[in-house]
Amino acid sequence: MGNSQAINLNNITVYIEDGLDAVGKRAADVFCSALTDAPTAAYGFATGSTPVCLYQELIARYKDGSLDMGEISAFNLDEYYPITKDNDQSYDYFMSTELFNHVNVKPENRDIPSGEAPNPAAECLRYEAAIRARKDFKLQIVGIGENGHIGFNEPAATFPATTNYVELTESTITANARFFDSAADVPKHAITMGVGTIMMAEQVLLIATGSKKSQIVRDSILGDIDPQVSASALQMHRNVTVVLDTDAARDLLAQL
Repeated sequence: MGNSQAINLNNITVYIEDGLDAVGKRAADVFCSALTDAPTAAYGFATGSTPVCLYQELIARYKDGSLDMGEISAFNLDEYYPITKDNDQSYDYFMSTELFNHVNVKPENRDIPSGEAPNPAAECLRYEAAIRARKDFKLQIVGIGENGHIGFNEPAATFPATTNYVELTESTITANARFFDSAADVPKHAITMGVGTIMMAEQVLLIATGSKKSQIVRDSILGDIDPQVSASALQMHRNVTVVLDTDAARDLLAQL
């Protein structure tokens, strides 16, 4: 796959690809391998600009007949709170427009935390129970924030064990402001799978691109396991695949 490079670091396999298209293809290969192994399992999806290259490749494979997602159950990593489903910045809307409307995941098999729930704490409990009811949580896709968060698990004193209601940090609000009219329009809270919830998946697929992610990728993979960097918990997971472009891999490669 072009100038692809693979590095094995104990439980973490890192692929370094040249460009977004190659990142999307590699990530899709990882996803499709899991899907072939477990075509009726539960899969966790992520939002944001990073996984779009993966979703575009999955759509292309569905259209050419090589991908069938018709029997999976789909969970989503997180959702802003409060936000309506029809808001074009909601993650429910994102998943529909960027992936689900273009493939054959059944609507009744999609579950996303509700930004409209009257009680966010109760919604956290509902969502966690729905995931834990599945004994076949095959793969979770994650991106990584510039502060090292996976999901919306912001820097904290401990790793959140379960789906939780979080207050977003200023750095996260600023980073996401580009999707809204202004930073003031970004919701200040979110409902997110906890780090413990993510760790229940049989495999975690982390995707990161761009030079802004280079330092935090290195710190998450090679640094201390620290709840101030929630992605560092993945060092304790049994099966992690990381797909990076060359810019996001720079600091990691410099330290190896």
